[in-house]
Amino acid sequence: MPNKGKEVCTTMSIPQRQFYTEADYYKLPEDVRAELIDGQIYYQAAPSRAHQEILMELSGTIRNYIRSKSGSCKVYPAPFAVKLKEDRKTIVEPDISVICDKNKLTDKGCTGAPDWIIEIVSSGNSSHDYIRKLNLYSDAGVREYWIINPMKQTIFVYHLEETKFEVNSYTFQDKIKANIYDDLYIDFQDIEI
Repeated sequence: MPNKGKEVCTTMSIPQRQFYTEADYYKLPEDVRAELIDGQIYYQAAPSRAHQEILMELSGTIRNYIRSKSGSCKVYPAPFAVKLKEDRKTIVEPDISVICDKNKLTDKGCTGAPDWIIEIVSSGNSSHDYIRKLNLYSDAGVREYWIINPMKQTIFVYHLEETKFEVNSYTFQDKIKANIYDDLYIDFQDIEI
């Protein structure tokens, strides 16, 4: 029997997720560490001492190598904004970005995929680096991606082979070759944390 005089709603109301853009990202206060991934903002906790020691050692080692070879690549430690695509809904702040194409550099950071990204895992963000960013960097065409886990003392090295990442795993007892260079090796036994 029809409801006379009553309007019946046949569609369910689903709450809409807030989507953010590049403009929203750049409106965040300078002291807030966050990334914009597929329109969602992911806040980041302050890094640990071990995280910062690894970051400084690796940045210095890579920079010194590039300088010794009179190379043109640039090394940028976080915070450094990397806009992977032109879609205005994804800006990440890798712990270390190595960019060899100077045309990708802007006053705000980098537009396009860096050649090499290194992420140092913090206790609260492991799935962020191992899953979300791995897929994001692979899709964007990052040539090499390292995930360093200070708690487990492991390093996963992903390098792009044609259209997919190949992976090798290491420990802090290993000397690891950077695939984007012919003769850069990083000995993790030399990194004191």
